[in-house]
Formats: sequence, structure tokens, C-alpha cells
Amino acid sequence: MTIQLSNAGKRFNRDWIFRHLTYTFNISKSYAITGSNGSGKSTLLQAIASSMNMSEGKCEWSIVNGQSSMVNGKLEDSETYKYISIAAPYVELIEEMTAKEFFNFHSSFKPLLSHVSIDGIIKAIGLEKAADKQIRYYSSGMKQRIKLAQAIFSDVPVLLLDEPCTNLDANGYALYHELINDYCQNKLTIVSSNDENEMDFCKERISIMDYK
Repeated sequence: MTIQLSNAGKRFNRDWIFRHLTYTFNISKSYAITGSNGSGKSTLLQAIASSMNMSEGKCEWSIVNGQSSMVNGKLEDSETYKYISIAAPYVELIEEMTAKEFFNFHSSFKPLLSHVSIDGIIKAIGLEKAADKQIRYYSSGMKQRIKLAQAIFSDVPVLLLDEPCTNLDANGYALYHELINDYCQNKLTIVSSNDENEMDFCKERISIMDYK
């Protein structure tokens, strides 16, 4: 699995968020997109995910061993969702569901890791006592644990994390690093953040300010 940006750029009206970005992301490696608040980190992450179109250049996904959805060796934008999971502040939870119901629903369209049960996932994030409570009654930190879990435990090769420790306390940060270490070593992980504690495990850094 590789994601290749070639002279990529994105603008809104006349304002360029980033330009002339050429970079290759590879499976089993971790990357951090850095920059100040409002610099466009989240925009770049969404462009990588194919949830918004580039204004110039290309973002191409390639998968080893080939897939029926590939054209000329490249994955079509409409198919990338099958291979990614994302945790971000703007991703909404279905708050009328309990944690168990939510993970069961999520697994119906995006498989979870086969060697971990839903009860095991809930226990891993420390929410077993609240497993049958509606998510709307959770604290912001508990909701963030659910967001992280649905992304990290999805059985997909690409993990996208936008400010992944939003609303987490010190124990939540420790849990985040534990989950990354235990379940993400073979994934292509991209973290968008300006918090060193969220991205200290990332071997590669991309400053969006270099592409203004």
C-alpha cells in the first residue's frame, strides 16, 4: 500500500491551503502532519482520504497484489474508503446507541480486527462499566475513546488521526499510545497535530508550512 501525492495543492476561493506537495506514504510507517492551528493540516488529511478533491496535482493510492477497483494500477477515489479509518473531532458518533450497539453497527460496514471481540475492545478502552449506557451520556473524554477505538480496531491498512487526543486526560494519552503500539505497527498511520505527545511515535514529519 502506498499513497502518492504529486504536485498536490488545495485552495478555497483564491486562498491556497497548500501547494506543490509531492510525497509518498508507505505501509507500516507512521507520519505526522505538523503546523499551527488553522494552517490546513486537517484539509490535507481529508484530501489524502479522498474526501475532498485536490485543486491541482494528484493523490493516488496503490495496493500491492491488485484489486478489482484499481485502474492502471491505481485505486479509484470512490473506493479508498474501504481501506481507511479515521478519528477526528468532526467525526460524529451515534449518541442514541450504547457502546456495544455502536461497535456492532460499525462492524456491519467496516470489519473490526478479527482477534479482538467487541467486549474486548470496550474493555481495552476502559469503558466496560458504561458499555450499556447511551453514548450521549458519556463525557467528552469517553466519547473520544470510542472514536479512537472505532478507527484503531478497524481491520484496514490506513489509519488517519486528526488531533487524536482531543478531550483526553493523562490516562487517555497513555491509552492512546498503548493502542498505537499494540494494534498499529503494520498500518500506514498519519497523524495531523501540533501536539508533540500525539505524534512522538511518528518517524516522518511533514510541515504544511513548507507548502504554502
